[in-house]
Amino acid sequence: MTFFSVIIPLYNKEDYIEETIKSVLNQSFNDFEIIIVDDGSTDDSLKLASQFTDSKITLIKQKNLGASVARNKAIETAKGKYIAPLDADDIWHKNHLLELKSLINSFPNAGLFCNNYEIKLNDNFVIKANFNFSYGSDHLEIPDFFDANIINYIPSSSSTAFLKSSFVKLGAYDTSLRTGQDLDLWIRFALQYKVVFNPTITMVYNNYDDSSLSKSDYNLDRYNYISNFNTEEQQNPSLKKYLDVNRYAVALRCKINNEKKLYRKLKNEIDYKNLNIKQKFLINIPAFGLKLIKRFQCFLINRKIYVTAFK
Repeated sequence: MTFFSVIIPLYNKEDYIEETIKSVLNQSFNDFEIIIVDDGSTDDSLKLASQFTDSKITLIKQKNLGASVARNKAIETAKGKYIAPLDADDIWHKNHLLELKSLINSFPNAGLFCNNYEIKLNDNFVIKANFNFSYGSDHLEIPDFFDANIINYIPSSSSTAFLKSSFVKLGAYDTSLRTGQDLDLWIRFALQYKVVFNPTITMVYNNYDDSSLSKSDYNLDRYNYISNFNTEEQQNPSLKKYLDVNRYAVALRCKINNEKKLYRKLKNEIDYKNLNIKQKFLINIPAFGLKLIKRFQCFLINRKIYVTAFK
């Protein structure tokens, strides 16, 4: 059996897909296959992916059905024991799969395996991901997964691996969600399995490109994925805090998009003890103020200064 199945959902990533595929083919751990599902791209993404003739690659074409369907289709096709997701605009360092394999060896009974990563804010500015827990150089089980996730997400859509069998038991990606389907899956994993972490940085998450299978204006979908866990959060204060921070982030999007009804609904569901001072301030200022602050944040990023309200 193949050890890793690398799954890549592809939609309009012509500027990135070649480098992404090359970063997989260049892995030092070689027991893997690559399954690319083109989700009805309208640019040259499919043409560029088709130029790779390596026998490890399987390329599937489907009409535009969204990221959840594309990911589920890839995993359904996968022959590997472990699934390693990868977005079509992210980059793996040469050691990514090797370090995931090492983490699996350290914690063979865990459910979700996460490598450390960097975040690309623009072409000239890359920062280390920042998590809300302490770690050194050793592999470890994350002691409080939800509390640890309130700054950057420990599992990203390109930094993880999991057993295909566990994924099937959890019910796969939720195809009703046009965005947030990966976050929904990570919560389900964390509620059922141990989540483990490798501090070695092995990939670059592209937070710069706006073209995505998950559209930026799907705020109702974001609300729905959060609401999927209303029962669980009543019994889990860390999950409640994590979801409230997510509610805050979606509420800001709603305010900027003038989605007043959904903004008020989200705002009323937050326990404000779970927000920091900056977040309490931002959720209450007018939309024009948020837009000005966002423009100022972009100004600072262009000067290689990163300021966030999440810490």
